[in-house]
Amino acid sequence: MRHLTHIDAQGEASMVDVSSKPVLLRHAVARGEIRLSQGTLKLIQSNRVAKGNVLASARLAGILAAKKTGDLIPLCHPLPLTHCEVDFKVPKSHDRIEITASAKVAAQTA
Repeated sequence: MRHLTHIDAQGEASMVDVSSKPVLLRHAVARGEIRLSQGTLKLIQSNRVAKGNVLASARLAGILAAKKTGDLIPLCHPLPLTHCEVDFKVPKSHDRIEITASAKVAAQTA
């Protein structure tokens, strides 16, 4: 079994000391999808949802979440993002929105 870096010898959670690690460029990509009715998708694409531009709001929320990762995940170090992107694609089937989010960082990481 692989050694868990955030668990000490007594099984307690601990933050990894990265002070001796070199600065590395890291790139993370996450993908997912939201399935929805064609009617709802048409409303989103035509920007006719009462609350405003759904995808613009979702993009901003995704970027904010990436910037706050160190606050949201207890043992995560705060990392200085060098880039963050959230993209949306509607496939020909018109039954979902495919989401791709990516982030880049140049930092000392575990």
